[in-house]
Amino acid sequence: MSSSRTRRIAKEVADIHSDSLSNIKADPVGNGDDLTHLKGSFKGPPGTPYEGGTYTIDVKIPNDYPFRPPVMKFDTKVWHPNVSSQTGAICLDTLSTAWSPVLTVKSALLSLQSLLSTPEPKDPQDAEVAGMLTRNPREFERVAHEWAVKYAGAPKKETGEGGGGSKPETAKQKQKRSKEEEAAERAAMYGGYNEQMINRFVWMGFDLDRVVSAFDYVGIDPNDGEDYELEEAYIGDITARLLGEP
Repeated sequence: MSSSRTRRIAKEVADIHSDSLSNIKADPVGNGDDLTHLKGSFKGPPGTPYEGGTYTIDVKIPNDYPFRPPVMKFDTKVWHPNVSSQTGAICLDTLSTAWSPVLTVKSALLSLQSLLSTPEPKDPQDAEVAGMLTRNPREFERVAHEWAVKYAGAPKKETGEGGGGSKPETAKQKQKRSKEEEAAERAAMYGGYNEQMINRFVWMGFDLDRVVSAFDYVGIDPNDGEDYELEEAYIGDITARLLGEP
């Protein structure tokens, strides 16, 4: 494994260990020497049929990480329309078309945790589960909670206790809000600049925060987040700033 990828993954794992608030966990499989294979875990979100359960995720790091997303699947069986009830395979944009090199294993695990709160039956990984959620939300809730108790160690509760409001309308509203919040978070990460403009420097090996700071220092116009071609003088000033030149 390349030294830069090793350092990046090691830092990501260390950051997860130092974060006691999110309850996200990730560690290398086996003796801890191989950072290309991790096991992650998180708690089922409150107010869902998965509440109180612990979900383990298999994480494999590709050779060209972070330019390609980690390959993830649920080790813990889960009844959810966007996760295969047989294999644990996941349907999630963050792990495919929406992946960006600035994202991390931790952010991907957080996205999976959020996915449990916002099932999307119109884009299913498991058609049987999606059909149940669409036709009979209460039955979906019941089965999802049964699986959470059986496979994820969630505490058993009576039907109607707590909540796992999973009617299609509610799920759609939650999904919309989740996507809006994610978009706002990504915009904040990029300091209001166009992602492609920032990523051209990130892909050169510079950290996202340093690139955004260099853009601010040089006085680059955010242009309402739209992409445009920087003049060579600006590119030179940004690169010099990133390299620590006066």
